[in-house]
Amino acid sequence: MTLVELGTFTLVATLLVMSPGPNGVLIAKTVPTSGKAAGFANIAGFFAAFYVHGALSILGISILLVQSANAFFAVKMLGAAYLCYIGVKALWQAWKGVPATLAVAPAKRRRTLLRAGLEGFLTNALNPKVSMFYLAAFPQFIPANADATLWAFALVVIHSTLNVLWFSALILLFSSFKTLGARAEVQRWLKALTGTVFIGFGLKLAALRP
Repeated sequence: MTLVELGTFTLVATLLVMSPGPNGVLIAKTVPTSGKAAGFANIAGFFAAFYVHGALSILGISILLVQSANAFFAVKMLGAAYLCYIGVKALWQAWKGVPATLAVAPAKRRRTLLRAGLEGFLTNALNPKVSMFYLAAFPQFIPANADATLWAFALVVIHSTLNVLWFSALILLFSSFKTLGARAEVQRWLKALTGTVFIGFGLKLAALRP
């Protein structure tokens, strides 16, 4: 993997992490009633779940590569369609100006650290979009002659670390994020950039030869 590929994956993963989704909603619900520690427990759950998805995705790709070129082609096209779907959806929301805000209702009762961690884990472990992203990204960023397992886990490390950094900053700067990150113009530019990048990588994946 070259530095260009590494930087490109980091950019794509960063856009995905920053896009509003269930992780941000959980943080926004947890922190007001349960405090920063519970928010960081959520993040620990996110982190663990990414490695579960990473292991399953690596195993699935390995089996497909060995057993069936046709099956790999099918997964590749599904991954490309998924990336393009994310891109088109983001561009549509940017064009329509659909708001994406974390101004959600706080949780009704205080969470223990164990419960907050479990909620963070289940929020990601039960979300098939994480595995779909890995399945779509791995074939594009793993060198042909490299150790696929080692490089795939390196990508998981990058993605999981970006999640820790982003959501830690979100917890620490929660009030500022609500006034800055939720502004309509910021959201529209982020969605437009995300949509363009993901459509590009979806088309690239569709043309990829294993």
